[in-house]
Amino acid sequence: MARWHSCNVLQSAGNGRNLWQFSTGGGGKVTLQRQEARVGSEPLPQKLVTKDWQTLFQPKLNVAWIPAEHVFLRVVQLPKADLTETRSMVELQLEKLSPVPVAQIVWGFELLAHPTADMQTAVVIIIARSHVEEFLGQLEGQGYLADRLELPFLDQLRATRVDGDGAWMFPGIGPDNYSCLIAWWYGGILQNLGLIHLPPSADRARLLEEQLSQMTWAGELEGWLTSPPRYHLVANGLLAEDWKNLFPPALPAQIVPPVEPAELAALTARRVQNNGVMTNLLPPEYTTRYRQQFIDRIWMRALGAVVALYVLGVGVYFGFVAVTKWKLGRVQAQIAEIGPIYTNTMQLRERVRILQDQLDLQFAALDCYKAVADTLPPELTLDSLNVSRGRKLTLTGTASRSEGLKVQDFNDALRKVMVKDQPLFSKVTAPNMGNAAGDQMRWTFNCDLKRTDVE
Repeated sequence: MARWHSCNVLQSAGNGRNLWQFSTGGGGKVTLQRQEARVGSEPLPQKLVTKDWQTLFQPKLNVAWIPAEHVFLRVVQLPKADLTETRSMVELQLEKLSPVPVAQIVWGFELLAHPTADMQTAVVIIIARSHVEEFLGQLEGQGYLADRLELPFLDQLRATRVDGDGAWMFPGIGPDNYSCLIAWWYGGILQNLGLIHLPPSADRARLLEEQLSQMTWAGELEGWLTSPPRYHLVANGLLAEDWKNLFPPALPAQIVPPVEPAELAALTARRVQNNGVMTNLLPPEYTTRYRQQFIDRIWMRALGAVVALYVLGVGVYFGFVAVTKWKLGRVQAQIAEIGPIYTNTMQLRERVRILQDQLDLQFAALDCYKAVADTLPPELTLDSLNVSRGRKLTLTGTASRSEGLKVQDFNDALRKVMVKDQPLFSKVTAPNMGNAAGDQMRWTFNCDLKRTDVE
């Protein structure tokens, strides 16, 4: 059996409707959570009765009470058997039990206790399919898709205390207060269920006496009515008083309080948790159609949610693009504003760099000149000093042939020249000495300045 998270029970009576919602728990426990009453065409609370995606995780059962005025009830005594065999035995007797052709009915049954261990009592419920379809159409018009159609009289019958032999009468079954179901109990066994209807006339007491007499004779002929019946009225208030006044003083009827509607709904909710198929009067094709509608509705809502998320995503994307374009426009406007300033700044920077280079070249030339002046031996003659691009110093001069070592000493001295604790030259090439006029020789060598800031 499926476990339900909640169970709705709907009663449609005349111009009013009552809806009870129960939460279900283990051990068949049901707890009333909410009760709603509606009059006329006032809609039912859709949040309570409509199934949505949450029903997949918290199953909801919708039960509707079908009116009893169109229902035929029959009592049969059957051998004790399992549910499948019992159903087959009842089905074999439908032709005899049903006042309507079997192809045009919806039926179910409820099992009652029997004092004999190898027997069981079955209350067979028969209703014309046309009445069921008409009732379901009314429920669909109210937005209520029933999972089960139940007869509340079964729960009233089970809840009524039977203390001996007699007839228990349930007035108010039907469209008016003068229709009555009678349950005949003898020997601890439900022997018969009959329906009495009293027409709107002043002589209802006589008509009731005649109908009860006919039922009594039928029971005597069948052999189960073994003593004069005691009558019990399962009613309260004005309805109980009206029916009690129909009985003669010599044969009074005992009043038995009925089960209140809310408690009766709880009994129905508890019973349907444990009874899967026996008493359900909902045709199987309606169950299939309602389930398909539920699945289609879930798919359509899921698809709608996906489309809504997609549209929302597209909206967010276009919004992001619009904001980004707006920010880009602001940046471009700022660039346009600072463009001339930037150009002027770069021009000034280049001018400063050029001036700095010129200044560095001047200082480099001065450092080279000072280094040469400090280290040049007096025996050597310097003919030229050339600083190329602030990186290379070329020295050319003459000396006597006997002063070749002085040229080498001059070369070594330039290697060791320090400016600001750094070598002035990164590289000093060996002197190149050649012949000149007479006893003179020409010498030349290059010095690379140790500078990295000048291109």
